Amino acid sequence: MKKLVSILLTAAFVATMAIGMCACSKSEDDGDKLIKVGIINNDPNESGYRTANDNDMKATFTKENGYDASFAYSLKNEEQIAAAQKFIQDEVDYLLISAAGTSGWDSVLKDAKDAGIKVILFDRTIDADESLYEASIVSDMAKEGETAVDWLASQNLSEYNVIHIQGVMGSSAQIGRSGALDAKVAAEDNWNIVTQQTAEWNAENAQQIVQAVIDSGESFNVIYAENDDMAKGAVQALDKANISHGVGKDVIVIGFDCNKWALEELLAGNWNYDGQCNPFQASYIDDIIKNGAKQKVVIMEEKGFDATTITQDDVDKYGI
Repeated sequence: MKKLVSILLTAAFVATMAIGMCACSKSEDDGDKLIKVGIINNDPNESGYRTANDNDMKATFTKENGYDASFAYSLKNEEQIAAAQKFIQDEVDYLLISAAGTSGWDSVLKDAKDAGIKVILFDRTIDADESLYEASIVSDMAKEGETAVDWLASQNLSEYNVIHIQGVMGSSAQIGRSGALDAKVAAEDNWNIVTQQTAEWNAENAQQIVQAVIDSGESFNVIYAENDDMAKGAVQALDKANISHGVGKDVIVIGFDCNKWALEELLAGNWNYDGQCNPFQASYIDDIIKNGAKQKVVIMEEKGFDATTITQDDVDKYGI
């Protein structure tokens, strides 16, 4: 009888230990569980800015840093929204979105909220109720445009005849950078738009737009390109036609994003102005996920660079 009791007690002890080990193992697994994120971004080949932004995301949202990250890319709003719906079906913990367009997101964001998925916007804003996302880490695109246009106005040209090359229509970058120039042209009699067309962030498209104006014989003295790649394409058309550009030359060249090669064009006096757009939002998002959002909107600090004052230190520090 004693032997039987001893066997039963031993079995109970072993069973208790086993349960404890299972609970411990489960607890450890839960503690080590990766945070599942779906990251929706624009095409990383769109520009140097976007490449830097995508690389920043991939360097931050790693398994070593506690994440299981999946990526989707498109320059089309409807394709991004479809990707968001797929990530919701995959039961991600967070949706990180750099929206191609500002509108059309309400329904999918409501679906995410209903599913208990938290949404963080980065790089670009959208037109949606703030209750549908945790935080927004973005550039102030309108301020970028205003800073550039204010700089252009400070050049005191007798007449401004502008080739305006726009980015993807409906994106917050396009809306902000176009809005400032449109407002100035509407307010000033000596500001004129020679042509206003989208090149969708593409250098080749921008070159074709400028070449068409050159072929038409219409005069112009400003290139206002909404990113560096389009400014580069515009300059290629100028060079082909032997039209001088840059500091003290026939055509003022304005770009945005502050790619290192673009800032070097400023340093050489070939371009005149470049507006900064800070691509490094990943660390802010990482902090929000792990420590909570301390504010709804985080505006990235940015500045503009003038070819007459830029230094090599500026190129090294701010070039992306």
